[in-house]
Amino acid sequence: MKQSDLKYSCLIAVLYFGMNVNAQTTPNDTVPKEQKIEEVVMIGYGSQKKENVTGSIATVSAKDIADRPNSNPISSVQGKVAGVQIQNSGAPGGSPRVDIRGVGSISGKTVFIVDGMITTDISFLNPQDIESMSILKDPSSLAIFGAQASNGAVIIKTKTGRGKKTTFNFNSYIGVKKVTNVPKMVNADQYIELYNEKLRNEGITDPTKFISRSQFPADTNWFNEILTTGIISSSDISASGSTGKLNYFLSLGYLKDEGTLEAGRGFNSGNDFGRLNTRINLSYKITDNLTIGDSFSWADIHNNNANNPLLTAYNAPPVFYPISPSTNNYDYITLVSLTNPRAMLDLFRSKTKQQRMLNNIWAEYKFFKDFTLRVSYTSDNTNTSKFEFTPTATYIPQPNRTLLITRDSRNRDYVWDNTLSWKKKLGQHNIELLAGFSRTQNYYREQYWEARDIVFNGKDSSLDIFSGNEIYGTTSDTGARNVVPYKKRIESQFARLNYDYAGKYLLNASVRRDGATGFSSDDRYKIFPAVSVGWVISKEGFMSNQNVFNLLKLRASWGKLGNPDVPREYDNLTTVLDTGAYFGGVGNPAQTVTKIVDPTITWETTIGRDLGIEMALLNNKLKIEATYFDKDSKDVVYGINQPTTSGASNWNSYVTNAYSFNNRGFEASVSYDAKINDNIKFSVFGNITTLKNKITSVYADSYNEPGVGLFGNSIIRLQEGQAVGSYYGYNVIGVFQNQNEVDAAPTYSSVKKTVGGFMFEDRDGNGVIDARDKTFLGSPVPKATYGFGFNVNIYDFDFAMDFQGVFGNEIYNFNREQRFGNESWDLDFYNNRWQGEGTSNSYAMTTNDQQIILPSSFYVEDGSFFRIRNIQVGYNLPKNVLGNKIQKLRFYVSAQNPWTSFKYNGFSPEILNSDRVQMGIDNNIYPISAIYTVGVNATF
Repeated sequence: MKQSDLKYSCLIAVLYFGMNVNAQTTPNDTVPKEQKIEEVVMIGYGSQKKENVTGSIATVSAKDIADRPNSNPISSVQGKVAGVQIQNSGAPGGSPRVDIRGVGSISGKTVFIVDGMITTDISFLNPQDIESMSILKDPSSLAIFGAQASNGAVIIKTKTGRGKKTTFNFNSYIGVKKVTNVPKMVNADQYIELYNEKLRNEGITDPTKFISRSQFPADTNWFNEILTTGIISSSDISASGSTGKLNYFLSLGYLKDEGTLEAGRGFNSGNDFGRLNTRINLSYKITDNLTIGDSFSWADIHNNNANNPLLTAYNAPPVFYPISPSTNNYDYITLVSLTNPRAMLDLFRSKTKQQRMLNNIWAEYKFFKDFTLRVSYTSDNTNTSKFEFTPTATYIPQPNRTLLITRDSRNRDYVWDNTLSWKKKLGQHNIELLAGFSRTQNYYREQYWEARDIVFNGKDSSLDIFSGNEIYGTTSDTGARNVVPYKKRIESQFARLNYDYAGKYLLNASVRRDGATGFSSDDRYKIFPAVSVGWVISKEGFMSNQNVFNLLKLRASWGKLGNPDVPREYDNLTTVLDTGAYFGGVGNPAQTVTKIVDPTITWETTIGRDLGIEMALLNNKLKIEATYFDKDSKDVVYGINQPTTSGASNWNSYVTNAYSFNNRGFEASVSYDAKINDNIKFSVFGNITTLKNKITSVYADSYNEPGVGLFGNSIIRLQEGQAVGSYYGYNVIGVFQNQNEVDAAPTYSSVKKTVGGFMFEDRDGNGVIDARDKTFLGSPVPKATYGFGFNVNIYDFDFAMDFQGVFGNEIYNFNREQRFGNESWDLDFYNNRWQGEGTSNSYAMTTNDQQIILPSSFYVEDGSFFRIRNIQVGYNLPKNVLGNKIQKLRFYVSAQNPWTSFKYNGFSPEILNSDRVQMGIDNNIYPISAIYTVGVNATF
């Protein structure tokens, strides 16, 4: 750990151990006795008893995310909640992708409501500051948030002060990160063998074309060269309590997350994520009826960025040195057009600095006994600065000029909520009415600069744009260099009714009217209704004599949501032609149309249905919940094919409300908590979710083939009847073993048939293999996800394990397919390749022939996996050792992702691709690490 990073952890430790602990103690005889606490969940603009909830809402407690070595709190939820799929990132500080009950939109994201602020990024949030999460899954629960929550929402409540005495908590851990399951690549001898074999397969006999070890004495394992063991550490301290009228929670924390790339050499400053954050949550009861409060958080985030050389390392031949012994410079790779992976890391310097401040001011006034007025204003201000410097690469034949790029951006967002609620009990009737008005604004502006010939003297201060040549700058007002500004506003009115009769018959009905900027006046406002009902059967008279169910509840819901945050890009339809346009021999500035966007694009809408059952048995020790969901997303905005006569250079992407999706499935969760005696307790949990995703319609019966491709062939096809992101190509049915098989095969039109090459399926049976024989090869959407685990407390020891997995999805191994010349090979190919008749009927011969290695089923691999997600063992020092001043002192060790079982030929089957269309394509993805930590929790 660097000295500059260590000082923050030491500062926090000094603050903690220097506190006056006499003010923190709670006498043993004042500790409250254990009592039954009714479970309460957060819902939109309020809370509700879990027993009375009619929607599908999952809760995550502080203990579920505490002490997990994740910079982003939502990462720790992976595998714990049914219906929620989380794809984590291996990059330091990387944010995961969260999909709730399938892919409902291509552009939308799950939102997080943190103390009233709506955001899609919680990388600023310290997991130790969180008290609980409520994950809203069905449209009836989400509808009260309207346009903000069309892709799901997670309500996060941060901690507040409790108790009459000040309590201090200190938490700290340090650990190591290591990439597991590193693909095995061929060594130098094996590479030379395959290289020469490839030449022979291509019919080359000229001996001067073949290579030998005498020409290439190096034997480099490029993954060993660019990967390392990273360090992750976190320390935080908090103080909480109450003085009667004032409740307070204060915290200070620092986290450092180092990546697993061997960065920090040459010009590079490293590969890490650092966050210093503080929080102040206050509430003050001015009178019995009036309470005011403030929730303030500030985060200072800094990143050292590195180029990701993993794909280059995968492809780089092992016969080259990282540093050439003869020149003492980076070895220049000649057999294939690739950058030296070591140079790719070293000859790049980039840093990102971000300051983010969120402040939620609120007041709550109760009047006429049953009415509550609440006003809340939350501001979210972010300043981000980033630079990227590429120095001169002197080891290549034609050295490049240095390039410096800077980006400075500002986000200014706010949420203003006003609600009036009325809560009344009339006999057996319990009524709660809520009405509200909300306004949300998001503003973004950026400045972009670039310059060449900058001289770097070892200090970042020397990277001055205006000391270079060919200086170019733009602001987001111009829309150039993909710098697009935005200012969006949503204004809403909403109302909700919660009703129950004797706690048996439940009703929740809500309606929200949202108005969003960016649409024409006729399409600006939309209304989103929702209704849900429940029947608590266990409270019926005919159930009074049974002793099986503590709770038996049926619930059903229906709701409609809308998403105005769709890609319209009216200001980004053209590209500047560097060569200009010539008329009469005179050059003129010119632009060309790159895409055509439908000017009548409207809101995306989602309609969902939900049917569930909840049970509690064995004196509430065993809890079971099962739900069937069915969700339709309509008018989803994305591109489709259009005629080339449109005139657009990107003619295959006409952007409009083109698609409809359906996501349906079944989810179930079970938990069991048992207390054997005062010294032995245990609990188990499990959940499973099945999912079927399908594109139900496409505008004008069209399709689209977006994303990456190879040799003019796309890999993904969006088409009616298929899952989002489905792979498209030729189906391999074998390998040609001899010339007789080649002669007997159908005619190959756009592909090549040869001995040792792939044998493709003639799907239409017309005796010709061409583009009409392409088919769908698999889907990135899992058929099911699951998780389970247990916790055991035995005297002063605790032990917990979590498991997680997915099955029924496929991954497209694009890393393996990208062959344009003499790239390297993995060891699996070396051991299984076709080398003559009868040697293999699944792996082709060694070749780079673009008519053989087309997108096909060979590169589609099983994405299923089963993982030990977390193991943790802790020990609490006995109270007779701690004395009266220390309430708790716990030490623990943990392992995250220590073992994963899978068949995929890559680092990890957990692929994080922010583009949902390409979510299953492994294309230079930063791999997941195993993390081993030791930590301490202390309470005074």
